[in-house]
Amino acid sequence: MDKDPVVKKVVLDVLKPHQPQIPELASRIAACQGVDRVGISLAEIDQNTESIKISIEGSDIKIEMVRKCIEDLGATIHSIDEVEVVKRSSQK
Repeated sequence: MDKDPVVKKVVLDVLKPHQPQIPELASRIAACQGVDRVGISLAEIDQNTESIKISIEGSDIKIEMVRKCIEDLGATIHSIDEVEVVKRSSQK
């Protein structure tokens, strides 16, 4: 019997204010259930905001939980640019 699929990786295009700084945002996302690794790169900066790419890897990423964490910090997800999903039975 197949198990429910799980999200192992997601890449987000995010617009955030200058605060919180990127290390704090990464730490907060890393604290979300199922998240094992977070990488953030700065794509563009202007007077009030920063455009960033967030790469998240984990055992069972809950995208809605990550979205809430990001929005609670005043940032907005523009798009989900990449997703990797696997069946639980095929996890390594």
